[in-house]
Order: sequence, then C-alpha cells, then structure tokens
Amino acid sequence: MSAYVPANLKQQIQAHFANCCAYCHTAESLTIAIFEIEHIIPRSAGGKTIFKNLCLACPTCNRFKANRQEVVDPQTQQLTPLFHPHRQLWKEHFTWNEDGAQIMVLSPTGRATIGALRMNRPQLIHVRRMWVKMGEHPPQFD
Repeated sequence: MSAYVPANLKQQIQAHFANCCAYCHTAESLTIAIFEIEHIIPRSAGGKTIFKNLCLACPTCNRFKANRQEVVDPQTQQLTPLFHPHRQLWKEHFTWNEDGAQIMVLSPTGRATIGALRMNRPQLIHVRRMWVKMGEHPPQFD
C-alpha cells in the first residue's frame, strides 16, 4: 500500500479487526509478519483512504488479493465479487472445519475469495493446527 494512512486511522482499523487479517482471520500476534492496511477497493479503482475502505490484511492475503475486487469462481466459472470485510459478514461466507484449521465455503463469494487469496494453503493449515493445539485459534470472535 502506498497511500499514507494516519496513525489514528490505522489504530482504528487494527482494533476493528481485532489485530487479525480481515480475510484469513490469522492473528498478527501469532506471526512474525507485520500486517498491512489494505484498500478493499483499490485506489486505482477510485477507492478512498477512509475507514470503510480499509482493512487489516496479512501480507500473503494482501499480495494475492492485489487490486482485484472480483475473480472467476472456480466452480461456476462466473465473475464473482471477493469478500468485502466492511459490507459483508465473515461468518456468512466462511466457517472453520471441525479441527479449526481449514476455512470452509458458505457462499460463491467465500469460494472465490478462498481460492484467489489461497486462504487454505498447506503451510497455513499446518500452522493453524499448531495454533489450535495451543488454544490460540480460531479467533474468539469466530
């Protein structure tokens, strides 16, 4: 992200998303990564640097999302909007599997977002299983 985000706005975003990635719900405190403030609607598409257009994203989700707002749904082959963390509820598009390590699909938007952002990549599933054993995952708000 190249746009300057004022410190107070950044703190509001971090608090709103409980210091977790708005997409994969990884807690920043469980990683060595510095999470990023992401423009949901990219600046290149007219997105503003305002609260309702910003979210906290892990570097991997942010990189895979890039400037996309929609992708081809792998099942229907139709153009499908990606999950919007302010306009949509995570629990309406995603849920956790029984062991809490894999994000499961609840909607076409969920399916498209999981695929595009690679939210169930093998390395992340492996580390989620360790976090579950530690009692640190899934996040309390899920």
